[in-house]
Amino acid sequence: MYKLNHKPEVSVIIPTFNRADMVALAVSSVLKQSFKNFECIVVDDGSTDDTLRQLGLIDDNRLKLLYQENKGVSAARNVAISEAGGDYIALLDSDDQWVETKLERQLVFMKSKGLEISQTDEIWMRKGKRVNQCKKHEKPEGFFFERSLSMCMVSPSCVMFSREFWDAVGPFDENMPACEDYDLWIRAGLRFPIGLLKDRLTIKYGGRPDQLSNSVSCLDLYRMYAILKLLAGGELNADSRKLALKELERKAGYFAGGCRKRGKDDQAQKIEQLVKAAMEGHKINPAEILGVENGPG
Repeated sequence: MYKLNHKPEVSVIIPTFNRADMVALAVSSVLKQSFKNFECIVVDDGSTDDTLRQLGLIDDNRLKLLYQENKGVSAARNVAISEAGGDYIALLDSDDQWVETKLERQLVFMKSKGLEISQTDEIWMRKGKRVNQCKKHEKPEGFFFERSLSMCMVSPSCVMFSREFWDAVGPFDENMPACEDYDLWIRAGLRFPIGLLKDRLTIKYGGRPDQLSNSVSCLDLYRMYAILKLLAGGELNADSRKLALKELERKAGYFAGGCRKRGKDDQAQKIEQLVKAAMEGHKINPAEILGVENGPG
């Protein structure tokens, strides 16, 4: 067993909720890393299964276990990062895993390029089988604010960032039960180039009903909320503001159309009114858009 007797260079952050078996595999993939100078902080976000018992069986002093009442993934990550001692932060979702050289190679990559944030490429697994990624999911690098507005272009389990990055861009928005990563990455894209290590060093498992993308409805509401926050923040230049408004209008049109197909005309009208006001330059409280409930799933 490796014993950490000094300050870790990297803090690995794993939030989890009722994934006892999967989080144990995720932690195992961290503890097997070729790079050794890290701590692994797991936050149990109010699990009702035997997550804590299973993790308590792991004998490695680099593993730190935290527990909180269920507050969501944003709060779990934030509390773990506040407790972290590393100069770099690496995120890992509790249902994903890493190739053994992931931390070592990514850290060398970031230092050699002078990057404050980077991600690796990934392997996609669905129902035990490897699947190919669509062209639209290919990861970009550098500054790609426009693409990030359209869809989330950074995978949490692939990402590593510095303290400087986190102090400038964090924390995760705890009002968001989903799309919290979309919100952070679009804000990041205004300030930092995002490096890409073009090696598949992360194994991403999907296709399960417990994943946030499947268990939280109205994901585009949270994406529109994130864009409205940007618009209200006053940090966008004219070109970036134009791009944000264009994407807000596109998402709103898609969402409102889905509402009308389901007979939810009142919700469609509310979304359209809020977005119209934003397009006209009026100040909008971003939280207003989260008041639209029971939209299209």
